[in-house]
This record gives sequence, C-alpha cells and structure tokens, in this order.
Amino acid sequence: MAVARASGLSAQHTFELPVQRSALVVGGGAAGMQTAISIAEQGFPVHLIEKTDQLGGNLRSVYTKSNGHDPQEVMSKLINQVTSHPDISIHMESEVLNNTGFMGNFVSTIKHIDGREEEIQHGATVLAIGAQEYRGPEYNYGSNDNVITQQEFAEFLNDKKSDPKDLNSVVMIQCVGPAEDYCSRICCTNALKNALALKEKNPNAQITVLFKDIRVYGFKERIYTEAREKGIVFIRFDDENKPEVLLEEGNNKPSMIVWDPVLKRNFDIKPDLVVLSMPVVPRPESKDVAKVFKVALDADNFYLEAHVKLRPVDFSTNGVFMAGMAHYPKLLDETFIQAQAAAARAVRILSKETLSAGGRVAIVDESKCTGCLTCVRICPFNVPQIKADLTGVGDIMGAAYIEAAICQGCGTCVAECPARAIQLMHYTDEQMNAKVDALLNSQQNLIPITNVVIED
Repeated sequence: MAVARASGLSAQHTFELPVQRSALVVGGGAAGMQTAISIAEQGFPVHLIEKTDQLGGNLRSVYTKSNGHDPQEVMSKLINQVTSHPDISIHMESEVLNNTGFMGNFVSTIKHIDGREEEIQHGATVLAIGAQEYRGPEYNYGSNDNVITQQEFAEFLNDKKSDPKDLNSVVMIQCVGPAEDYCSRICCTNALKNALALKEKNPNAQITVLFKDIRVYGFKERIYTEAREKGIVFIRFDDENKPEVLLEEGNNKPSMIVWDPVLKRNFDIKPDLVVLSMPVVPRPESKDVAKVFKVALDADNFYLEAHVKLRPVDFSTNGVFMAGMAHYPKLLDETFIQAQAAAARAVRILSKETLSAGGRVAIVDESKCTGCLTCVRICPFNVPQIKADLTGVGDIMGAAYIEAAICQGCGTCVAECPARAIQLMHYTDEQMNAKVDALLNSQQNLIPITNVVIED
C-alpha cells in the first residue's frame, strides 16, 4: 500500500508571503498593556484597542497590596509606559468590528466612538479583553446595602470617607453563584487579603469566613496561615447546609443562620457586613470578539487554548494569541507572565519578513465545483468562500475558492464535497485509491494458514 501510494506522490509547492510587522492588542487592562509593552520594546509597532475611556481594566479596582507591591502603583507605571512609548498607538473607546486575513497578514476594522472606521494591518493579534466580577442575586445581594462583593469591599477599605473601625463583625461567604460549578481560583486569596487588610485597620473586628474549600495555592498558603494567626474564624459548609442571609423589616443590618459541622448546630450571626466572594466570569462581549477573530470558547465561555501543555497561549487560529483573565481567572503576577508569553509568541511571527504557505492544503477544481456551499458551511476554520469571478461546472457563475495561506489541511471539506471537486494535497483521491487497490489485489494472492499447532 505504501509503495502504491508513493507512486502517485508529487512535490508540494510552497510560496512566500510578506509579513505585516505590527501587532494588534485588544484590551487595555494589565494583560493588554504588558503585552503591548513587551512587543513594542522589541521594536515592533503595536495598536492597543480599549473599549472604555480608561486604561487599567480590573486593576483599577484592586487596592490590597500583595508581596509588598501596590497594585495602583503598578497600574500607574504600566499606563505611563504605554502612553509614552513611541511604538504604541492607543485607540480609546474603540472596538473591533471585523477581522480578515491570515497569520502575518491580518486586516482589522476598528470603529471609534465618533463613528469613524479605520482599517489596521497587522501580522499578529493578542486578545486580552479581561473578565469581570459576577454580580448575581445570591444571598440577597442587591437587596441590602450591607451585602456587598469582595471588589466593593476592597473599595470600601480604600475609601478615606469610610471608617473600618465601625465594623465589629464581618462574614465572608465563598463559592457564590457560578463558583458552585467551577473554581474561580482567585476568590479565596482575594478574600483573605481583604480580611487581613481589615484586621490591619481594625484589629478588634471579628471576621468569619464561610467556605466549601479553601484554595490558596503556591506561596499564597502563607496568607491562610497568617489569617488564622490573626484570629480569623473559618467554618466549612456544603451544598446541603448553605448559610442563609435574612433581611428583617426595619433593620438595615442582615442576620445569618450558619450551620457548624463540628458542633452539629446552627448559629445566629448578626454581622455588620456580609461580603460575597463573587467569582470571575467572562465579559458579555467575549462571544462577539470570538466570532470576529474566529477563536474558540470553552464550556464557561472563557477563551480556549490550542493545547493546555504545548500551546497554552495560542488559539487554534494561527497568529492569534490570548493573555489575562479572558483565558481564565488569574492573579496579577500570573497575568504578567502570560502576557509576556503571548508577546513572545507574537514576536516569533513579526520577526520574520516572510512566511511560507501552501503544501498540504485543499485545492479546488473549479471545473467540477457546483457552488453548493457545502465546504463553506462545513469548514471549522471558515476558509472556503464562493467567488463570483470564478466559473464552475456547466459554466455557472461562482465557484469555491480556498486560500492556501489560511487552510489548515484538515480535509473536512474534501470528505464532504458531493462533487469531489476538492483534493487535499499529499492525500489525493488518486493516492488513496492506489492504496486500497494494492490492499485488495494483495489479499487475493494470500494463502490462508489453518490448523496451526504451537508447541512449547
């Protein structure tokens, strides 16, 4: 079979395509700014797209210090670097409407707040649109001013008008809403950081953390140890014994019923503040951005990497990369690491003057194409298109065209084409038929062996 197929092999020709040696970074948060800086410092122009009127993203709501670093100082430094770098063009209050092309030669249409549209040519794309804190109705959130989220609690602790010394009792509830289905990774760490920040300002405050499972991975375990040393109380709960937050008429402060699995009894707690550790969820525009750049989402609508081990910052779409919480919830140091990795992958493309295309890709025989759109519908990469200037079978106007630079060589269109008008180079019908014929012809010449006795 191998010899028969080899007789039909032919040279796989490739061609060189010039590279647009600039990058597009979507998202002006910590991940987007770090990615833009890393690429620009290597000498390549960067277009940074931010939907709002401010850079910083979620970092604007982070105040508690970690490892001695002030998040607001880190953000200010990033913004100064981005705004002062000559190779970074910032497009504020803008969004990407459309994206065409392929790795090394993308064209994106940007819409500005004044309605003006602009086309940007770039060779690589990094999506860093971030994520957001979940704000659902669980535990009467939104019904009482004393039931808040961890993000709002951090702002409260940083607000000079508020006085943390007025808080005698604070209860924090972990694993809220969607976090019952998946771990948001950073909720426990943020809760303990805020709890310690309150203890620093008000050592007499009684803080109780209600949890299903505490996850402070790596060196963050030290925060958990410090919290217990400072007298913070931890009580476990499960799905059958969730804490209850009750609201009483005429009383602005909520009351709680908490089941203690050790003492096997309920406790009535009347805290001054109930703080919910809301999980990180994707932004609503994640799906729209994914459609524009033809990238995949996972079951929770976070961006899906091409391979969790081998290509952790790549999409399956070549030339498009990810960074930050749009991929999955992560802490600031992890965001910076992933942003630098995405920048390194993008520069790998931008550093080349040309890229090779062709080889094992699908080729359309226009004389057999009926323009049935089967290949257009079935291709997972949205590569085939019907061009009116091509002539199909029977001189009909319009035939399929597959751009060799974008084709991934998966062969899906070849298998589905009813007219057999598409061939996958290096795996053509002629080569496959030769293998089958060789197999069947050789089977006729085989002598069956029966009644074989195997002796020790």
